[in-house]
Amino acid sequence: MPAAVEIDRTPATTHTNVGVRPRLSRLAAEEREQWFDHPRHGPLPGLLLVLTIATGVVDAVSILALGRVFIANMTGNVVFIGFALVGAPGFSLAASLLAVAGFLIGAAACGPVIARWRAARGRLLITVTTIELVLMCGALAIAAGSGAPFGYTARNLIAVVAATALGMQNAAARELAVPDATTTVLTMTLTGFAADLRERNAHLLLRRLLAVGAMLTGALVGAELVLRQSATWALTLAVALIAVVVAGAWTLGRRPGNWQTPTH
Repeated sequence: MPAAVEIDRTPATTHTNVGVRPRLSRLAAEEREQWFDHPRHGPLPGLLLVLTIATGVVDAVSILALGRVFIANMTGNVVFIGFALVGAPGFSLAASLLAVAGFLIGAAACGPVIARWRAARGRLLITVTTIELVLMCGALAIAAGSGAPFGYTARNLIAVVAATALGMQNAAARELAVPDATTTVLTMTLTGFAADLRERNAHLLLRRLLAVGAMLTGALVGAELVLRQSATWALTLAVALIAVVVAGAWTLGRRPGNWQTPTH
């Protein structure tokens, strides 16, 4: 009689799980490194991603509560200025011009900060986001003191102060030059996502998707707060998110490493 063949009845899933778990853990570790311990950008990608969420919240407030004006997206404001000049209803020429002016003031004010801390990118983020937090707290104080719906003067004051903060943020993000982390504009991020699909670079595509998702999440939550609670609550959330970035920058931004040196 031939010897009986012993059949392995161990469920296949057991062997599969043994292999899957380490792979998932490795992927999770790689993603953490990409966002908070990147070899070239250190913690900057993760911190700028949180700022992108805050930008979505701020623009939800600006569009829904300040009268069709963008605080972070100046392309939209230039278009709105054109609409207002020909008398299109619902567009405020003064609000759009003040937002553009505030944004330019903020970007210009960031110039000396960039010159001072160009060789220390972490310190640059610390300085700019701390100033941005102070300015956004000022915008929040105006909103809280005015009460919704905001009057003409309150709307314009909030727009110009917040736009100044976002101008500084945008100038700093431009100098930090972290790929797909402008924090305010997604046009080129979406273009890059579509154009580079054929390369099938999972990390690259995920990074761009997360940037889009961050802005979308901020806009969604910000709009929900404006419509269901008040614009003041939405601004409070934006301030809280920026405060998280400030805390993260102070904690992680002073670590030494090659990521501190400029990329250009």
